Amino acid sequence: MSYERDNIRRMAGYVPGEQPQAADAIKLNTNENPYPPSEAVMTALHEVPAEALRRYPSPTSAGFRRTASELHDVPPEHIVATNGGDELLRLAITTFVNPGSPVGVAEPSYSLYPVLAAIHGSPVVRVALDEHWRPTPDFAERMNRERVPLTFLVNPHAPSGTLLEPDAIARIAKGLGGVLVVDEAYVDFVDPALEHDVVALTRELDNLLILRTLSKGYSLAGLRFGYGIGSRALIDPIAQKTRDSYSVDAVAERVAIAALRDHDHAADTWTQVREERTRLADRLAALGLESLPSQTNFLLARVPENFAGGAAEVHRHLRERGIFVRYFDHTGLRDRLRISVGTPAQNDSLLRALAQLRH
Repeated sequence: MSYERDNIRRMAGYVPGEQPQAADAIKLNTNENPYPPSEAVMTALHEVPAEALRRYPSPTSAGFRRTASELHDVPPEHIVATNGGDELLRLAITTFVNPGSPVGVAEPSYSLYPVLAAIHGSPVVRVALDEHWRPTPDFAERMNRERVPLTFLVNPHAPSGTLLEPDAIARIAKGLGGVLVVDEAYVDFVDPALEHDVVALTRELDNLLILRTLSKGYSLAGLRFGYGIGSRALIDPIAQKTRDSYSVDAVAERVAIAALRDHDHAADTWTQVREERTRLADRLAALGLESLPSQTNFLLARVPENFAGGAAEVHRHLRERGIFVRYFDHTGLRDRLRISVGTPAQNDSLLRALAQLRH
């Protein structure tokens, strides 16, 4: 006998990227930062006192919110800390979407969005991106037509790496009748010369909720720490009503504070990733694997015909060699591989393997 709710029984769960256990595996499939967190972060971790474990943590993660508020120049009350960015996504649906009401997504996008909608019992309104991997001019209008109360937009986009300018984000938010969640999981890797800043828009747009995470830019994917930035109209109900009690533990908060305070170390790794991103894109192109211009820590590379079997077979052959990249069996992506930017040595191993697979 099955005791699941009908919608849970019908749905498929989220499929995460493979987590190889071999110590010598080259892991370029889940977009982790290839460089370790700072010494300050590790010191904060090692110096956690026993008393911090015995007692409940701050229910509002007050210390982290103050630190993040200094970094982003917004009041602490406009920030909510969560157990990873994924918790914020779930909380946004729980808080702003009636069960049965639709959730909007750009297509393709982060595959967790539809899973969370299905758990909530909400249909998904999918609006395809244009040929440049950008929302179409009628994106907001189409969401409004379907009475979508909450729309997810990942920016820089995954899996393409394309960046949408703040002005374009503002136009979409202003055009929507509901909440716009901009998932900035990869924003730390954007070229600083672009002076990209969506956080500033939250001062004028009360329906814009920004997701940030320490998983990518701060090399803390194993910590599970994220946060949201937005108006009090969005943050208060999440922070005071729908967020799980004590969802951010005392260890995670201490480490997260140390990470933000040692911003210079993290920024140095972002510079290294950007430099290696450029080199990797050039070397892949020399092998015939053209990739889209990326403002993330990954590249979406098209596998040409002189690689037998196409992207799926290249993915399999690389895996047999202990090199893990991501293949998506979805429309518009079946001829491509998403490749996380690794260290120079990891990337060189990938490039040598690809050169051997070319015919």
